[in-house]
Amino acid sequence: MVAALRVEALTKRFGAFKALDQMSFVLEQGEIHALCGENGAGKSTLIRCLSGLWPHSSYDGQIWVADQIAHFSGIKDAEKAGIAVIYQELALVPDMTVAENLFLGAEPTRWGLVQWDPIYQQASLLFRELGIELDPTQKIGELGIGQRQLVEIAKALMKKSRILLLDEPTAALTETEVETLLRILGQLKAHGVSCLYISHKLDEVLSIADRMTVIRDGCTIATLTAENASKAELIRLMVGREIDQLFPKRKSQVGGCVLQVQELTVTHPQTHEPVIKDLSFEVKAGEVLGVGGLMGAGRTELALHLFAGWGNRTHGALVFCGKSWPETDPHRSIHAGMMYVTEDRKGQGLVLDQGIGFNISLAALDQVGWFLDVDQEQTINSNFFAQLQIKAPHLETPVQALSGGNQQKVVLAKALATHPNLVILDEPTRGIDVGAKLEVYALINAMTDAGKAVILISSELPELMGISDRILVLSRGRKGGEFSASEADQEQLLEAAMCHA
Repeated sequence: MVAALRVEALTKRFGAFKALDQMSFVLEQGEIHALCGENGAGKSTLIRCLSGLWPHSSYDGQIWVADQIAHFSGIKDAEKAGIAVIYQELALVPDMTVAENLFLGAEPTRWGLVQWDPIYQQASLLFRELGIELDPTQKIGELGIGQRQLVEIAKALMKKSRILLLDEPTAALTETEVETLLRILGQLKAHGVSCLYISHKLDEVLSIADRMTVIRDGCTIATLTAENASKAELIRLMVGREIDQLFPKRKSQVGGCVLQVQELTVTHPQTHEPVIKDLSFEVKAGEVLGVGGLMGAGRTELALHLFAGWGNRTHGALVFCGKSWPETDPHRSIHAGMMYVTEDRKGQGLVLDQGIGFNISLAALDQVGWFLDVDQEQTINSNFFAQLQIKAPHLETPVQALSGGNQQKVVLAKALATHPNLVILDEPTRGIDVGAKLEVYALINAMTDAGKAVILISSELPELMGISDRILVLSRGRKGGEFSASEADQEQLLEAAMCHA
């Protein structure tokens, strides 16, 4: 059988730098093939070549679709060849309906008028075939992220795409939404659709992929079958070394209490419904307090209230560094020694079109004088640039040009530049590869070694158990349980997360 897609000796250069270096792999008909590699390994570059975003004249090597050499001059050529890309950042119009998005740019017309009835009928038929519960008349803006992801896949199928390139499709999905997506991909595979699947979630990759190709520094390292692959082997191939311990041990000494939360109740600023309910806990210097819970448990709302005064405190009190802590704002929190690292690094944590140095010093400008001391700012930025080993040519490199892992290092450097006593990390490893995760974990250890207190919010139970000293589990805004990380297991944590559901 002819392969659905074949890449032969693909090389893509940016000046003297090779983003892809003689890369080769084969995607079979009706196969789910995972592409694994660290941030910066070349995955995004490959997707841009396969999708026609970078035309065939801009790279060396060959791309075959079925038995034809592909000479894509643009995205439309790739779509005509049956290739569709499902990006993590979805390209849908929020104010239009689901069906309107499916047919956008390809609406059936008669005598110059759009035929709406066939549009909604075909959308409903496709959803029934896929087992998707979606209303074609509902607006995209009313849907959750998981539902929008399914609309993107349906949109690709409506264009008769036979090859799907999925770039981190589950990064922002709940477990239930992930299960639905993987079920749909299994159905598509059974109908002969081929999927190239990119994900940093190796457990997910091992559960869905027929084969996995590992790339490193733009080169193909190995292709493994599902039967021969393991998480440990994939990690070893991705980073080029053995990793005996994914979560490095910490030698920090736990000190005095940095933050006390006493019977805290916080209501939503618009609905006035309670989001945090009668919650008490404490965090000590040199300690990592993990915060877990299901989606909607109130984890981010808690972090935002502590740092930025989000919501209305109707009961309870906070004590930070020995002082009563009233409802506040980010500027006061930074001055007092508290820093929050948002889960949305692109939308809220970084100024993407500005340089690395600009972003690092952004929250700490008052530390370089009333009139900006450029030399002192440069020294601070250079120190963090070197200390965190940010991979970029120089401090002026725009952060939008960095890999996800290096963008996350810039966000962390911005937090550390304020010299905080307490750092609140909200999903600090979301969307970054294994190698970058290891560097973030090492940085967390460095924070606690320096006597800082850390609150770590994470949806990944192994991460909570591997990095935390203690774990606080929230359930619908209440304390579901509090555990020593060395004694907790995943079943206990899940039970605690659902105890108030």
